[in-house]
Amino acid sequence: MRWLKRSKQITRLLLASMAVSVLSSFSVLARPDWPSDTGIQSEAGIVIDMDSGTVLFGQNIHEQKIPASITKILTALVVIENSSMEDMVTFSHDAVYNVEEGSGNKLNLEEGDVLSVRDCLYVMLLQSSNQAANALAEHVAGSREAFADKMNEKALEIGCRESHFANPSGLNDDTQRTSAYDMALIARAAYQNEQLLEINSTVKASLPPTINNPEGRTYSMEHQLLSTEDPSGENYYPDAIAGKTGYTSQAGQTLVTYARRGDRGEIAVTLKSTDFTHYSDTKTILDFGFARFKNVSIAENETACVTGEEPFVAGSESYDPSELYLEESAVITIPNNAEFSDAEMSLEALPENHPKQAVAKLVYTYNERRVGEAWLFTTRPVEPDALEAVSPAGEATPSQAGTGEALPGDDPPGTDTGDKGYGSGFQFPPAVFLSASPAAIAAAGIGAAVLLLAAAGFLLYRHQRKREEELKRIQREKRLKRLADIGCSEEEFERLLNERRQRHHE
Repeated sequence: MRWLKRSKQITRLLLASMAVSVLSSFSVLARPDWPSDTGIQSEAGIVIDMDSGTVLFGQNIHEQKIPASITKILTALVVIENSSMEDMVTFSHDAVYNVEEGSGNKLNLEEGDVLSVRDCLYVMLLQSSNQAANALAEHVAGSREAFADKMNEKALEIGCRESHFANPSGLNDDTQRTSAYDMALIARAAYQNEQLLEINSTVKASLPPTINNPEGRTYSMEHQLLSTEDPSGENYYPDAIAGKTGYTSQAGQTLVTYARRGDRGEIAVTLKSTDFTHYSDTKTILDFGFARFKNVSIAENETACVTGEEPFVAGSESYDPSELYLEESAVITIPNNAEFSDAEMSLEALPENHPKQAVAKLVYTYNERRVGEAWLFTTRPVEPDALEAVSPAGEATPSQAGTGEALPGDDPPGTDTGDKGYGSGFQFPPAVFLSASPAAIAAAGIGAAVLLLAAAGFLLYRHQRKREEELKRIQREKRLKRLADIGCSEEEFERLLNERRQRHHE
C-alpha cells in the first residue's frame, strides 16, 4: 500500500511536470503585453524611465508641436556647458525689450541690470523670465541667433531628430518646433546635470538687488506639481523633483516634469493642452509608469559575455570573460509581470564618444521595444583603433548608429512614428563603391545580406538554446524539490519512471 501511495504521488508529479513544461514553452513565445491602458487629454504626451530611457507611454510622441517655455530647459543646459556659474551677465536693451508683446517681465528686470549666470538661471527656470533667457544667450554666444545654433547642435547631440529651435526663450516663432519624444530626451540629459537639477528643483529663491528691485526680492517656482506651499492642492505631486512650465497662445500649455519614487525616476512631457489638463495629464501618466513597470539590474542578471569560457571578440581584440564587466548602474525597464529573461540582448558597435575601457554596448529589447542598454568594459588597457566592430566569439555584427537614444521601436502600440530615417551607420568604402560595376555591387549586396541573415539566424539559435537550457534547469529544480517533499530520491524516481515506460511498451 505504501508503494502504491508513493506511486500515485509520483504520477501526480509527472503530470504536474508535464503541465509546467507545456506552460513554460508557451511563456517563452508569449511575453506579457506592454501596458497601455491610460491616456491624456493633451494632444501629445510621453513618460520615459529616467534611468533606462525606455518609453513607458506615448501619445503622438513624434508629432512636432510648439514647445513654449519648456525650451528654457535646453537653454539652461547649453548655458551651463558653455559658461561659469560666477560669470556676470549684463542685460542689454535688446534682451529686455525685444520680446513678444504681452510676454511680460515678471521680476521687472531692466536694461543695465547685472546678475551672475547662476542667478539668471534661477530666474529663468523658476519664473520663466524671457529677459534672463535672452541675456544668457547673448552672454554665451554673442547673439540669440548664434545661441540658437548651439541649441540645435546640442539637441542633435542628445539624439533629437524632430526639433528646431530659433530662440532661447520659447516665444512664438514659425520655425521653433519639437516633439514630446525629443523633449523627453532633452529633459533626461538636462536632469543628469547636477547643477541644472539643483537649480530646477528649487521651489523658492532670492533675487539680488537690481535697478527696479533695490532691496532684492524672493520668488517661487511656477510649476505647481513641485509647489510645497499647498501640499493638499489638487496639483501637488509629492514625487515631483524638477520641471518647467510653458504657455503661449499658439502652443497652449506645455509641461515637463521629473519625478522620482523609490529607486525609479521618470520624465513626463505634455504638449498642446488647451483645457488646462497638463497637470492632471502629467500625474496620470507618471502614476501609470510607477505602478506598472519595474527596473531590473543588467549587471546582476546578464551572464553573456562576462561568464563561461567562450571568448568575446571586439574588433581585432579577443577578451576572456574574466576580463570583462558590465556597467553597474545600468537597468532595463519592463512590465511588472515580466522577467529579465524576457528581454532580448543584442550588441551595438561602439559610438565615437564611448566611455574609456568600453569594448561594446549591450542593447535590450522587449517585444521589439528598446528597454535599456549597458556598456561592457574591460580591465585590460584598450587600444582606440581596436574597437571598430563588436561581435561575440568572432561572429560578424553589422555596425549600428550607437547614439544611446531609444529607437522608433520604443513607441507604444498605436503610436504614429513615421519614417525618421535612423541609419545603420554602414558605409561602403567610397573608392571601391565608385569603381565597382553594377553586377559586382549587386553580388556584394546579396553576399552581405546572406552573411547578415546567417549571423542573425545563428544569434537567434544561440539565444533560443540558452532559453531552453535555462527552462530545463528550472524544471529539474522544481522536480527535485517536489521529490524531496514526498521523500523520494531522484534515483528511485528514475527507476519507477523506467518501469512505467517498460510496462507501457509491453
